[in-house]
Amino acid sequence: VNDLVVFVPYVAPGDVVDLQIKRKKNSYAEAEAVKFHEYSHVRAVPFCQHYGVCGGCKWQILPYPEQLKYKQKQITDSLTRIGKIELPEISPILGSAKTEFYRNKLEFTFSNKRWLTNEEIKQNVVYEQMNAVGFHIPNAFDKVLAIEKCWLQDDISNRIRNAIRDYAYKYNYPFF
Repeated sequence: VNDLVVFVPYVAPGDVVDLQIKRKKNSYAEAEAVKFHEYSHVRAVPFCQHYGVCGGCKWQILPYPEQLKYKQKQITDSLTRIGKIELPEISPILGSAKTEFYRNKLEFTFSNKRWLTNEEIKQNVVYEQMNAVGFHIPNAFDKVLAIEKCWLQDDISNRIRNAIRDYAYKYNYPFF
């Protein structure tokens, strides 16, 4: 926007949106999309039920080849514009054959301070306990989003995590 870099989460290149600036610095701003007027032709439907809350799969709104293209553009831009580094011609990023269940490490947290999603809040349910096994919410480290299925690590980790969670519930182990 007028030569100011504006970071807007959950917006795909080509989306036409109204923005609300949340934070402004000398060289950049952070904003939130408050209204979508038009969606990009490259936009994809995220496959993770936790997309938009968890923060682990921020690029799911783009098909994988587009993710690679824009990640390379972002890195090249950061090195040349911000770092003032003159780069040689760069080959395209080599994509992975696996786009789901590919990470070899994730850290899940047990907490008694569960993050409620907007959908859960709208349901007006009174929760007897606020235990959760999952990920810390971006910018809210004291809260944990309960994760049922994570697409980042092999599915066996989902089964192990959920079995441990169920065991802790069954035997009333405290969550911290």
